Amino acid sequence: MAGEYGLKVVVAIVVLATVSLGGICGVGAQLHHVVGGDRGWDPSSDLASWSSDKTFRVGDNIWLAYSAAHGYIAEVKSKEEFYSCDVSNPIRMFTDGLDSIPMDQEGLRYFASSNVESCKNGLKLHVQVMPQSHQNPETPNPKRAIAEPKSSRLAAAAEGPTTPSGSTRLTAASLILLSFGLLCYVMGI
Repeated sequence: MAGEYGLKVVVAIVVLATVSLGGICGVGAQLHHVVGGDRGWDPSSDLASWSSDKTFRVGDNIWLAYSAAHGYIAEVKSKEEFYSCDVSNPIRMFTDGLDSIPMDQEGLRYFASSNVESCKNGLKLHVQVMPQSHQNPETPNPKRAIAEPKSSRLAAAAEGPTTPSGSTRLTAASLILLSFGLLCYVMGI
């Protein structure tokens, strides 16, 4: 089971890296973020730290690579459900082990492990989706922070790095290559 999970993380990263080599360019191109970087959605990942230097924009995608051994991933509706790890009424439950989620509108989105203990130990992520931007890269983005009640944790959506880390800019041509690579993966080729 762990080998299959590790393979999914590696495949997601390799496909995204390969695709990015075929077409890194374009103003307003999508960013694809592999949540948790090399470790994926895993208890050993510090998802709050991972996301703190990322800027998520409308049109981007986040990729979730995870093992069912740590629970599935629920997208919950509210900040209260997120902080209390209440996944009893999710918007959507992700169960495939490798999911791509489009950031299709501005606002906050909340993701939590369906395993309540894992969630309470930090296996959850909130994402502030910002509008698409064609601003000068030297113009700073506003910083937003959400403090978790009854906790000293602070999760922040900080301005993005000038060179994406754990994220890849994709063009239309590279999206075709990504689709082909994922199709090969699903078919076991």
